[in-house]
Amino acid sequence: MFPTLFLPVTIRQLTLKNRAIMPAMGTKFPKDNQVTQQLIDFHVERVKGGSALNMVEVTGVHAGSIPSHYLSLAEDRFIPGMQELTAAIHEYGGKAGVQLWQGSIAVAADPTSQVIVASDMPVSPEYTIPGASKELIAELIECYRQAARRAVEADFDCVEIHLGHNYILHSFLSGGINRRTDEYGGSLENRARFPLAVIEAVRSALPDTMPLFMRIDAHDDYLENGLTIEEVIQFIKWAKERGVDVADVSRGNIISSGLKYEVPPIDIPFGFNIENAARIKAETGIITMGVGRVNRPELAEEILAAGKVDLIGIGRAQLSDPDFLNKAEAGKLEDIVYCVGCNQGCYDACERADIPHITCLRNPAVGKEREYRLKPADEMKKIVVAGGGMAGMEAAMTLKERGFDVILAEASDRLGGQFLLAGMAPRKQEMKDAAELKGEQMQRAGVEVRLNTPVTPDLLAELKPDVVINAIGAQPLIPAIPGIEGQNVHNFVDILQNKPHLAGKTVVIGGGLVGLEVAETLAETGGEVTVIEMTDTIAKDLGSTRKITVMEHLYADNVVTMTETTCLSISDDGVLVMKEGKEERLPSDHVVLAIGSRSRAFEAIADYCETQGLDYYVIGDALQPRRAIDATAEAAELARSI
Repeated sequence: MFPTLFLPVTIRQLTLKNRAIMPAMGTKFPKDNQVTQQLIDFHVERVKGGSALNMVEVTGVHAGSIPSHYLSLAEDRFIPGMQELTAAIHEYGGKAGVQLWQGSIAVAADPTSQVIVASDMPVSPEYTIPGASKELIAELIECYRQAARRAVEADFDCVEIHLGHNYILHSFLSGGINRRTDEYGGSLENRARFPLAVIEAVRSALPDTMPLFMRIDAHDDYLENGLTIEEVIQFIKWAKERGVDVADVSRGNIISSGLKYEVPPIDIPFGFNIENAARIKAETGIITMGVGRVNRPELAEEILAAGKVDLIGIGRAQLSDPDFLNKAEAGKLEDIVYCVGCNQGCYDACERADIPHITCLRNPAVGKEREYRLKPADEMKKIVVAGGGMAGMEAAMTLKERGFDVILAEASDRLGGQFLLAGMAPRKQEMKDAAELKGEQMQRAGVEVRLNTPVTPDLLAELKPDVVINAIGAQPLIPAIPGIEGQNVHNFVDILQNKPHLAGKTVVIGGGLVGLEVAETLAETGGEVTVIEMTDTIAKDLGSTRKITVMEHLYADNVVTMTETTCLSISDDGVLVMKEGKEERLPSDHVVLAIGSRSRAFEAIADYCETQGLDYYVIGDALQPRRAIDATAEAAELARSI
């Protein structure tokens, strides 16, 4: 169905069965820098799903600067674990690459890791991290060489050098980061000296038959004096002369808003970086890999067929559905579980110390591939799932796939719940599409769906289930504020669903994600919008990449935000607030409540189940309003435990 995507390609003596690459991504699966069974299971699942080449995540080359949850090839003792990983990938017909890396300031979150920088970096009035000495540069070059040797011994099929994203090699190459005045700074030739020496060292440790990839930014974003694409093209020409076979063209850095391009969220267009990669391919002649929100097989085929790139990185799409490629090749597009670019389970998990490893809103089995393999039901049970939001649908579909008799009853006339509503916010059509497709997939799996059917004791008496799952979700929270019943007061559901044109000035109460999406929706129609938030931070519930994009749009729309501001009362012509201990009146024609939700009442059903001795469970927002990723994870776990 997609002939170019599934066309084999040979690089040196490595033949890949198709053009789809699972790019390297941080997982937090490694422990003490070692391969774990969890990491092996994760990669094997994607190999089984059709991935041609799995590029294993960033792997440290310098022993003193590798946080514990990253892989390492800095010492020979790590070779056996890597061999286990490559053997597992090879057993199922895949190919394995490893991405060699020194993280520069990216390792700073681990206080035990040495931070290495290109040039002096002041971090406080009292302390400056010194730029890498020439002796340390020479040491790092040898570290890369030895790591490449170990990669060969560990039976990897190719090696990739990471030369982007603020890591040490990018930091030397970029004039926006490197401020050295010796032979490693200043001109592009000088800034390229260390990265090119690393390329030569790595190439010298690889057999002539083994391809060498290089991940590099197409250009720098939001960095004064940063890399231009013309400089990158020149560097790639030099790298090609020294034995690099493939340019893996990325974007982004972690010291500016360019971070949004590293793991681009839903706000960033599909294929946003492909034209850069196409130009690089055209002007260098190097085999080129394109990345950047290519999570639809149709788009991948279009890009490849046009000759813009030779390979496509498909990463998060293979998180959300490990069978993405098999389904695409078979033409079963309606069965694919598509990534929606929420970044909640992948990038946000890597940023947060309280989340043990990456996961996925669309696929809670990420990182649990072994324990989450579906097991047939031990005994037949009839199960009623109340509520057709994402949690309810996740539970119902999983239970049906296990062999249970499942009925899903939804009080409204459509499936999707809060996720469907979220998809009505600016730039989030993918979420609406995903909610609708999930409903179709669930029904094709055989779940009986009853719309416009609230679950009541009478319905349960009629259906006679063995198990009832409450997934009816939440409803807008209405605070006890004087004037809250006024005709000029709306709730966020009305705004996102109906998108009314509210002329004049609007005050949005609540500065979390929903409040900001409401503000954007209203600002798009030309209204004057002010968002007030009780706490000291706007967008506190957004991950960093989405926060960057949302705040940029708010700025462009001239939305005013006020933190540490409490609503005291609402009148026809304004909102009385308390800020910094002083009362202030904000003139307004309209007020929108977006301060959160509360679980819907379901006591009658809970009482019925207790009286009848039925197993009863509560999941998702029905238990406690929370993020969609938490609700689907809870549903997935419950559906496997019954």
